[in-house]
Amino acid sequence: MTHRITLIPGDGIGPEVSEATRTVIAAAGVSVDWDIQTAGLEVARTEGEPLPARVLESIRANRCALKGPCGTPIGGGFRSVNVTLRQSLDLYANVRPIKSLPQVESRFDVDIVIVRENTEGLYAGLELMIMQGVAQSIKLTTERSSRRIAEFAFRYAESHGRPRVTFVHKANIMKISDGLALDATRKVAPLHPTIELREMIVDAAAMVMVRDPNSLGVLVTENLYGDILSDLGAGLVGGLGFVPGANIGDDAAVFEAVHGTAPDIAGKGLANPTALIQSAVMMLHHLGETAAANAIHKAILRQYEERKVVTGDIGGKAGTSEFTAEMCRLVREIRETAG
Repeated sequence: MTHRITLIPGDGIGPEVSEATRTVIAAAGVSVDWDIQTAGLEVARTEGEPLPARVLESIRANRCALKGPCGTPIGGGFRSVNVTLRQSLDLYANVRPIKSLPQVESRFDVDIVIVRENTEGLYAGLELMIMQGVAQSIKLTTERSSRRIAEFAFRYAESHGRPRVTFVHKANIMKISDGLALDATRKVAPLHPTIELREMIVDAAAMVMVRDPNSLGVLVTENLYGDILSDLGAGLVGGLGFVPGANIGDDAAVFEAVHGTAPDIAGKGLANPTALIQSAVMMLHHLGETAAANAIHKAILRQYEERKVVTGDIGGKAGTSEFTAEMCRLVREIRETAG
């Protein structure tokens, strides 16, 4: 079977890690017809907008996309490509597994998952200037979205053999908005009796993440808290360069590297493609290509265990092409062994 998948290479190191990931997917024996669509900072300069309608149309048609990092101006300019994608396609569930790789970060052995509501909260972008020098940002919370992200988290926990869901909130202060989300989660929990619901205030959750992260299981939370805790979790396992991400809705899914564009090393062949390759593993599972996904995952673990060919960000000497070639070799070896 040939899968038609939208590919958004992105900015900076995006095209390099995207090409590396395509090469690894091919080595795993998966046939893909890539629908390449450019988006991001460079596209905004040439086409006047960072996310042209053609990109959204492609994802709607293909129902699956792989995306490299896209640049976003700070404090002005155009709206984030990521936020626009999530809201335009109703990709309401952001899923970030935070799992340690061998010999990358020795302080912890982390294995948790953060499920973040992806379309509401402060990231809804409802901002206005009330008067000169006074800005207001409105936090949007609906029962529908709160309930469906809770349902997603509990179903994820059930299907992945995880016994606990921790709902992270600030309902002690934001009693109406976070209170609504907390109440919706409490109503969902009894429908999943095999999964324990734990409730935790966001600042306490941040502390627990750096002391006993695995006790949290699957974290489910609103948009801003999830964004911050996801990056905190990435710090526990070596950084954003090692963490995969997915944005999932009922009609489409976008799998992405969550790190930045790293313009300082763009075009130098130094980028570590691990994050996007790990995101591709999630994508292949989503597409039902389980054997290929497992082969790539095993190859990632072996490459980091052996540390013979790793990139400079973790003390190695390999560039992007050498790292990719070694991973492809391991993937083919694992496939042949599996028969």
